[in-house]
Amino acid sequence: MATTTTEATKTSPTNGEDKQSQNLRHQEVGHKSLLQSDDLYQYILETSVYPREPESMKELREVTAKHPWNIMTTSADEGQFLNMLIKLVNAKNTMEIGVYTGYSLLATALALPEDGKILAMDVNRENYELGLPIIEKAGVAHKIDFREGPALPVLDQLVADEKNHGTYDFIFVDADKDNYINYHKRLIDLVKVGGVIGYDNTLWNGSVVAPPDAPMRKYVRYYRDFVLELNKALAADPRIEICMLPVGDGITICRRIS
Repeated sequence: MATTTTEATKTSPTNGEDKQSQNLRHQEVGHKSLLQSDDLYQYILETSVYPREPESMKELREVTAKHPWNIMTTSADEGQFLNMLIKLVNAKNTMEIGVYTGYSLLATALALPEDGKILAMDVNRENYELGLPIIEKAGVAHKIDFREGPALPVLDQLVADEKNHGTYDFIFVDADKDNYINYHKRLIDLVKVGGVIGYDNTLWNGSVVAPPDAPMRKYVRYYRDFVLELNKALAADPRIEICMLPVGDGITICRRIS
């Protein structure tokens, strides 16, 4: 039986109401992706990410998926991106603020040369120790100097000694969004000219373009203004070149130029 125009409109995926429903479903998916469809994101994972994912990273990803706070982890496609970026800039001395179970940390450690170093900071060592056996099995634990506690006091100590200025090749920040501006004020002195800082979650679940009265989870709403403040500050900072990418939950790459 032929379908009428009205029926086709009701069932067509181009219908505005259906699009809205698809978008709402997509926002509830546990993975971090800002793509328009889950199928497209799955295509990326299955075509270029999972086939190339090191066995140790796969194991850590699967262990982390069972943790109740697994939404905090770096997505697999972003882990792949970080691993390649570190190789492209020939990083050797690096830093990571916000570790969780260590998926992005492992991506970094695997990309570094044998004598590469990562200063890693997180307020929760218990989460880090969940992934530590896998990191040790991968043979890269010796590259990691883990510090438990807030990052700002450590950064202040580093900045106080001018010998540390301009010594870091790559820095990745995936931590408390309300301190991102404070981190940037210190990290800009520690990263070398030509070095890179990556700030994670700079599109913050897409909330950066949502109306102020839009429905949001409490934690999304709380940190939204801090993310907006960071994005504005980075765009206006003449000491860096920036590129905001829709990978994971959004990552802004900053290259220090002065």
